[in-house]
Parts: sequence; C-alpha cells; structure tokens
Amino acid sequence: MKRTGFFYDALFLEHDTGDGHPERPARLRAIVENLRSEPLWEELKHSAAKDCDPRWLAEIHPPSYISAIENACKSDRRSLDSDTIICKRSFEVARRAVGSVVNACRMVVLGELDNAFCAVRPPGHHAEPERAMGFCLFNNVAVAAGYLQSQHNIERVSIIDWDVHHGNGTHAAFYSDATVHYTSLHQHPLYPGTGFENETGEGEGEGFTLNIPLAGNSGDSEYMSCFADKVVPAIREFDPEFIIISSGFDAHLRDPLAGMNVTELGFRGMTKYALELARECCDGNLVSVLEGGYNLDALASSVHTHLNSLLHD
Repeated sequence: MKRTGFFYDALFLEHDTGDGHPERPARLRAIVENLRSEPLWEELKHSAAKDCDPRWLAEIHPPSYISAIENACKSDRRSLDSDTIICKRSFEVARRAVGSVVNACRMVVLGELDNAFCAVRPPGHHAEPERAMGFCLFNNVAVAAGYLQSQHNIERVSIIDWDVHHGNGTHAAFYSDATVHYTSLHQHPLYPGTGFENETGEGEGEGFTLNIPLAGNSGDSEYMSCFADKVVPAIREFDPEFIIISSGFDAHLRDPLAGMNVTELGFRGMTKYALELARECCDGNLVSVLEGGYNLDALASSVHTHLNSLLHD
C-alpha cells in the first residue's frame, strides 16, 4: 500500500454557487461521506490544505487578474459569467484550493508522500491566464506545474486531463511551452467548444499538446484504446519528471452535464495507466486534482475507485 495523500478542507464548502448550480458544496460532502464510511478513509494520509502564495499564482495568472478576482469577490457581484458564480469567500476558497494542490506536489516531490488526490473546489481547468470561466477561477493544475518547475527544478511536467470537457485554460497556458505536455480526452462537440485534434501546440510548444476529441456515448473501451494507442506512447516519449491529473469524473454514464458512458472500471483503468507511466518515467511522482463530476453518487463512487487505485495498484 502506498502513502496516498488526501487533501481536503471544509473551507471548500464556503464557495457558495447558489441553489441549482451543478458545481456545489454537496459534491465534496458526497465524496467525504462516502470515504468516511469505508476502511479506505483510514488508509489515506490526511494532509493540510494551505493558502497559495501569490508568487505561485503569478506563475500562470498576472497580478492584475488575481486582484480583479479578489475585488470581484469582495464586491456585491454574484457572477463572472453565466456559469461562473462567486460569493464573498470565493477568492479565499479558490486560493486555498490552489494551495492544496501546490502543497500536494511539494510533498510528493520531496518524498513525503507517494502520490496524492486533492478534493478541491472550485475546479480549475477552464480558467485561462486572464479569464475565469466554466466554474473556474484559478487554474489549479497549471499553477502547480509552474510551481514544480520554478521551485523544485522539475523540467518536464505531463498533465493528463480526462474531464469530459476540454481544459481550454490548461491548453492555453502551455500551448507554446515545450516543458509541459498537455493531454486532454474530452467529448466533442461539447462546452467549451475547443480542443480540436489538429491543435497540437505552436512555436516551441508544437507537438506538446495532445487533444483527443471523442464522440458522445464513448465508454470504457474507447477510453482504454485511446490510452493504449495515443496517451501512453506520447507521454512515454515526453518522459516527464512529474504527472498531474485533471481528474474530472463527468464522463461517467450517469453524469447530467455530458453524454459519455464511462464507468468506475474505466476510471480505474485510466488511473492504472497513469500510475504505470509515473512509475516508468518519474519515480511514481503523481498528483490527481478533482475537476468535474456532477452526479453525486457517481462522483463519490468514482473517486473511491480512483483513490483505491492510487493506494493499491
């Protein structure tokens, strides 16, 4: 059994998106309640969430953008766009979510943990360097990648995004960067309408973005084939020193915001592929970060399966 960190803070429940919004505090409550009822809870290394140092946020987001988000949350505004709702505590919550991911990466790269899962909200992969969207304020995984490179001499980071929606924010952050390999498997067409197969990077980053758009109703077999035929060879060739997963669980067949047919077995299969790549390329260094997943039962069950794989596979 590995030392798998579980990063969670009750503060994450204070990001109030209002009645009826799919990205709601009940998502994390469902995850935690499910885990607490199982022996798996005691096997996890429960680790402290920390606020993100502004220096690490600024690796991806300009200070002017960070200030604009902080000021918007302090004001009486209730939304940044039609999907992205805020409250007075949202900046504080989002800063701690990013900090939790950064701290998880720090503990893994220093050998204090073998791997980790961050049960955070708001999610992050739609947040572009200067634009909040798609429920996201700051790009959790992008900031963590920048932190690893600037503070721990990590030269090459691979980000695997299996959220059902294309992670346009992460894509944008590293599209011209040869030191971060971004892979996205996503339903297409679907929000936000980006992530075409021919978008592979530009300039120095050409060839370091791998978009895999999938037709609706794709399930476990299609995802496993994509990992075996495309994802594994590309990441193996890139040879990362650290792997970060944007682990959305909204490709689940019961999710209300998409039209895929992935089951818990599919998420376990993807996790095992990622773990094998981490063992082969980077001494097992891997951190997984919650993105989407909006059917509460399916989300809780999928996270449980994912964590069980991180611990035991």
